[in-house]
Amino acid sequence: MSRWNATVFLRKAYSKYRVFARGFGLPQGSICDILHQTEIVVHKIYLYFLAILTTGTGRKIEKEAHALRQQDLIRAALDGKATCVIKNANVVNVFTNEIIPADVALYEDVIIGIGEYSCENEIDAEGGYLAPGFIDAHVHIESSMVIPSSFMKVIMPHGTTTIIADPHEIANVAGVAGVRAMYKMTDDLPLRVLFMMPSCVPATPFEHSGAKLVAEDMEQFLRKSRILGLGEVMDYVSATGGAQEMLDKLRLFDGKPIDGHAPLLSGRALNAYRVAGPSTDHECSNYEEVKEKLRTGMRILIRVGSAAKGIEDILRSIARDGLPTENILFCTDDKHIETIRQEGHINCNARLAVSCGIPPVEAVKMASYNAARAYGLKNIGAIAPGYKADMVLFEDLKDFRVKRVFTRFGKPYEETEYRMPLLPPEVYGSVHIAPVTEGSLCLPVRERMPVIKMVPEQLITELVHRSVKSEHGAFVPADGLCKLAVVERHHATGSIGVGIVEGMNIKNGAIASTVAHDSHNLVVAGDNDRDMLMAIESLRECGGGYCVVSRGIVLARLPLPIAGLMTEAPVEDVLARQRALLDAAKSLGADERTDPLIALSFLALPVIPAVRLTDEGLFDVTKMEFVRM
Repeated sequence: MSRWNATVFLRKAYSKYRVFARGFGLPQGSICDILHQTEIVVHKIYLYFLAILTTGTGRKIEKEAHALRQQDLIRAALDGKATCVIKNANVVNVFTNEIIPADVALYEDVIIGIGEYSCENEIDAEGGYLAPGFIDAHVHIESSMVIPSSFMKVIMPHGTTTIIADPHEIANVAGVAGVRAMYKMTDDLPLRVLFMMPSCVPATPFEHSGAKLVAEDMEQFLRKSRILGLGEVMDYVSATGGAQEMLDKLRLFDGKPIDGHAPLLSGRALNAYRVAGPSTDHECSNYEEVKEKLRTGMRILIRVGSAAKGIEDILRSIARDGLPTENILFCTDDKHIETIRQEGHINCNARLAVSCGIPPVEAVKMASYNAARAYGLKNIGAIAPGYKADMVLFEDLKDFRVKRVFTRFGKPYEETEYRMPLLPPEVYGSVHIAPVTEGSLCLPVRERMPVIKMVPEQLITELVHRSVKSEHGAFVPADGLCKLAVVERHHATGSIGVGIVEGMNIKNGAIASTVAHDSHNLVVAGDNDRDMLMAIESLRECGGGYCVVSRGIVLARLPLPIAGLMTEAPVEDVLARQRALLDAAKSLGADERTDPLIALSFLALPVIPAVRLTDEGLFDVTKMEFVRM
């Protein structure tokens, strides 16, 4: 064990330190003072902990340490002795819907009072609006295409201090090893990263994924403190049909939060889904759907991502009707870092809500307190005594421009240090493709062909039938129709699904990706087989990612060697390559109203209506059956 790791260990164990500090003849000052002692002493303390933490003595010390910590906090609150005071703030109180001019006193990472305070370490808020740190209630870090530490650097400047992540993207590729990797990568970040255990790996039995998770695989994660519950139950047919494998997972997480994913589910089917266990939904596409699900006791996550937009009508209707918002919260789900840089993160959701007529304090609650309540997080989501000191200081409560962010460590974000562990080898080398030829992409035609029709600014699609152009009995892209293929890329099975998509508008080229929710096979769309084949080969060579090809030339490529989903490359490098990809895609005619990269990645997800393409063929989501081509 390196001495750096020993130091990190001591940071976590500081609350236990004071119990036996005298035995080592050490001071009982702040953790920073202690860490400035010699590394030898730090390592000695680590070895002491290692020897006792698995024993009854260790558990006793932990209990005593907690009691000492509480005594310190209570005494500090009574005496008004803070380690840091944020002065001259307009404090957003989510309990009374007030904005209160006051100081906020902290003792290390906990709020001990709101009122008039002073201490040696003061930060002047200059009249800014101090709100609880914002919470993204449902996000897939992998969709950012960068590792968690890089993702943090993008979102925290926008006021997000906590995320509830569902790592089912990497789980579909690497299984249990992928979940462990994400947990390890986020352990010591200033960003509070909590998890929901992926429930549907694979999302349905109608495609090939890289791994499969059953209830027995999940049991080992129940003891992990940062895993809150069960992730989005996308296979609502199994949930409402009482499939034993799904019931085993739901039973395992009984009493914990269970996320839903039930687009357009209504009536008795929704009732059955609710009885099965899911208690949230982030897939509502209209106001009536929001109201019906709220009436069943579900919490609704308003999503503003890179592909799923068009929620203004929902927010305006909520404001118009004065619909109670205590069970409405915010998420991003999937949002590219370029979009976050331009629009913001959860502060973008709050800004949009206010612009649609939601009162500012209500928007703040939707961005913080409501999410904390939904997931049983009792010590975050509010600025009040006893709550954790992760907060965000805004210039105003209209545009939600951020002045300063305070992390879960009770420090300004820019002053917080951290290090990242090495990634396990299991998350690399995930692209294994059987040979693909022009014959593999051939699609025989009949008089009228089933077509996936994309809906601008929405993830939902429509199943339509079109007369198509053909040569020698095979489909030829024309008249706004492109060829779409999904190639199995985990086990080189050679399984390939081929279909037709309307709305990609690609001319003289192809776009391909190994980010293809949720099984993350290789998806490619184009108007000619040559460019589609080149795009497939380009991604095989680089270990996965995105690429755009035109007339036999790779115009742009973003390698994603970590599970074919993420990269360790610096954010600026990723952004530059992403811009090049978007520019290249638009040069081929891709619809500018929707991010074409994300739109492509969702065309293979067989749990969002109405129709998708998997490596096994065209799939009708509403009927849960394959469509005859």
